[in-house]
Amino acid sequence: MALALWPGVAPRVVPTLRTAVAVAQSAPEAGAEGIRLDNGRFTVVASRRDERMARALLGAAVANDRFPGLRPSTARVLIAVAPDADRFRQWVGPFAPEWGAAIAFPDQQRIIMQGSYAGSDAGDPLIVLRHELAHLALHEQLGPRPSRWFDEGYASVAAGEFSREQVFETTLGMVWRTLPSFEALEDGFRGGGMEASWSYAMAHRIVSELRELGGDAGLARFFAEWEATNSFEKALRSSYGMTGEAFEKHWQSQTRRRYGALALVTNVSAVVGLLSLALVPLVVQRRKRDRARLEAMRAADAAQEAALRESSLQALLDLPEGAPSDPEAEPESDQEPLLPLPGPSSPRYPPA
Repeated sequence: MALALWPGVAPRVVPTLRTAVAVAQSAPEAGAEGIRLDNGRFTVVASRRDERMARALLGAAVANDRFPGLRPSTARVLIAVAPDADRFRQWVGPFAPEWGAAIAFPDQQRIIMQGSYAGSDAGDPLIVLRHELAHLALHEQLGPRPSRWFDEGYASVAAGEFSREQVFETTLGMVWRTLPSFEALEDGFRGGGMEASWSYAMAHRIVSELRELGGDAGLARFFAEWEATNSFEKALRSSYGMTGEAFEKHWQSQTRRRYGALALVTNVSAVVGLLSLALVPLVVQRRKRDRARLEAMRAADAAQEAALRESSLQALLDLPEGAPSDPEAEPESDQEPLLPLPGPSSPRYPPA
């Protein structure tokens, strides 16, 4: 996951960040010097092994340098691509969470990213970079005003991380769990694993719902009011005509309406699937038992028929010589049967 570190954290790792350019350019493990690429307000440093990735990152940053509702950014940005996992941990310092795939330091307008050594769990580098640049752009206009949940939610929406909302589609918590308030949501980012993933998804959903209410123009008014009044609540009232509490209820009801039934169907289907898998061995065992019982019945019938044939044959063999095979049959006579008597004779010639 990508994230930003807040002002109270970033200064404690300045020394390692300031060495990013020099270390990346030396890149002894790559067998050649590192590279530095500059275009517009962006500078990318990386090892020679990650040159292709560095050029792709720079091209994407320059081509898409506007963020929803924010004024165009003007601050120069350094993007350092770490050549290996050890260097990544060294550059981001000891205060970043283990699950972070990239780290933004808003106070210094710097981004530390994993290089080509990273696995698939690090995400698409172009989307990750867009997420981190959104952190910097938001901080450039609003400073430390945004809370953690809003900062992460905005960066996720700006980066087009639509997969965040897939968490709602398969989470049974959408049906049984009460969606948190803004304050309670803040605590979710301190955990890891599924709890952090759930918090990122909810933050994305909240900012996405805010954007749907008024589009990018509505966000621009909201950010301008927030910057002028230094109050999230006042900016919300002025731009969208609702209180923070009313907006909380709005996004919760919209989210539950959109994903609650889908989550229930998905989970019920999953439960039915699991039960079906659990029942497969029982069905197979039942079929084996029925097959064995049928085979036993067939064997018993065959044995009975064989015994019957054997007893009939033995009965025939046990008859005395000349005795009829059928005891109910009448004995045959040695005399020849009498021929039937002829009827009354008729004259050869009838009377005249």
